[in-house]
Amino acid sequence: MPAMTEPQMRLGQPCWRLANDQVELLVTVQGGHLGPVTFDRHGKAITPLSVAPWATEPVDKSLPPILQVLRGDFFCLTFGDNASPWRGEKHPVHGETANNPWTLQSAERQGQRRTLHLFQTLAVRPGRVDKYLALQDGHNAVYCRHVISGMSGPVNPGHHAMLKFPDQPACGRITTAPFAYAQVFPHALESEASRGASALRPAARFEQLSAAPLAAGGTTDLSRYPARRGYEDAVQLCADPALRLGWTAVTFPQPGYLWLALKDPQVLTGTVFWFSNGGRHYAPWNGRHINVMGLEEVTSYFNLGLAESAEPNSLTRLGYRTSLTLDPQRPLTVNYIMAVAATPPGFEAVASLKRSNTGVTLVAPSGQQVAVPVDVDWLWGK
Repeated sequence: MPAMTEPQMRLGQPCWRLANDQVELLVTVQGGHLGPVTFDRHGKAITPLSVAPWATEPVDKSLPPILQVLRGDFFCLTFGDNASPWRGEKHPVHGETANNPWTLQSAERQGQRRTLHLFQTLAVRPGRVDKYLALQDGHNAVYCRHVISGMSGPVNPGHHAMLKFPDQPACGRITTAPFAYAQVFPHALESEASRGASALRPAARFEQLSAAPLAAGGTTDLSRYPARRGYEDAVQLCADPALRLGWTAVTFPQPGYLWLALKDPQVLTGTVFWFSNGGRHYAPWNGRHINVMGLEEVTSYFNLGLAESAEPNSLTRLGYRTSLTLDPQRPLTVNYIMAVAATPPGFEAVASLKRSNTGVTLVAPSGQQVAVPVDVDWLWGK
C-alpha cells in the first residue's frame, strides 16, 4: 500500500503516511501539516522540516489548532494572522486549511507515482480545497497541489514551509531566484510589551539578503542562518513579474545537502522569510522555538492576512500582487515542490538554477553543479 489509510499517532498527532523508495512523509489530519518528512530515507535519512518543541506535550486546548499541530509545511488559505475581518469574513490564523481537519479521498499508485488525495470543505467562505501530495519513484521530492473550487473573491494563498537548522551559527546558506523588491515587515514583528523581540528595522527596504537594516543601526546578513538569537523577524521578497520559475534554496555545506523549493511565481508572487530564533517568551513558545526559519511561498501582504492583502498596500502601490481573485467557474490550482539533494565538498550555496532534461541543475558560485531529478512540469499541472 502506498499510504496509511487509517491515521496513526506520530509526534502527538493522527497522521496519514505516504512513502516510496526515497521519501517518507506524514501529514496530520488536523490542519494538513506535512511533517516529519524524511528524504533519502534509505541513505542519510535527512529530515529538514521542523516540528514544534511542544508537539508531544499537553497543550492548552484554547490555542488555535495550528499552534497545537505546528510542524513542517502547511497550505494557508488565507495566509497570515487575519486579525482584521474581510467584509464579514473572519478567517483563523493562516486559514481553515491550516487549522481544520482534512478528509481522506484516496490513496493511489499510478506507474511510478504515489498520490494521497485529501479534501476540506470550507465554511468561512463556502467552497472546497483538494490537497494532492505525490511522490515520484527515484525523486527526493514532495509534490504538492491544492485546487480551490466553488469560491469567488480575493484570496492570499501560501505555503508555510519551516526548516529546523542545526544549532551552529550561520551553518545554512539561503539563496533565491532574482527578486525585484525586498522589505522588512511593516512594524516590529514582536515587542517587549507582548514579551517578544525583533531585530530588523520595520518597513526598511533592502536590495540584497546580505545587507538588511537593523533597528539598532547597521545591517545584518539574512542569507546565513541561524543568527540573531533571541529575536523574531520577517521580510518579504517580491518576484520579478517576468520570472517564470521561482526557487528558494538552503544549502548546508556540512553535512553536505541542500533543500530546494520550486514554484510558479505567476501564482505565488512573493516569498516571506520568518526568522524564529527564541524571540517569543509567551506560551507555548517560551523562548524555546529556536533555529527555525519559515521559507514561505505566497501571494500575500506579508503575514498580515486577507484584509491587508486584498486592500491597496505598500506592495500593490509598487505594482506587486498580494492577492488573487477566485472565480467559482474556474478552480484555482496552486502547485509547489520541495526537494533535497546531496552536495559535493566545496558547494557553498546555490547561485543560479537552470532546467535540464531530467529536472534542474543548481550552480554554485564556484561553478560546481548539482543535478536534481524533479518533474518541474508539475508546477503547470502537467
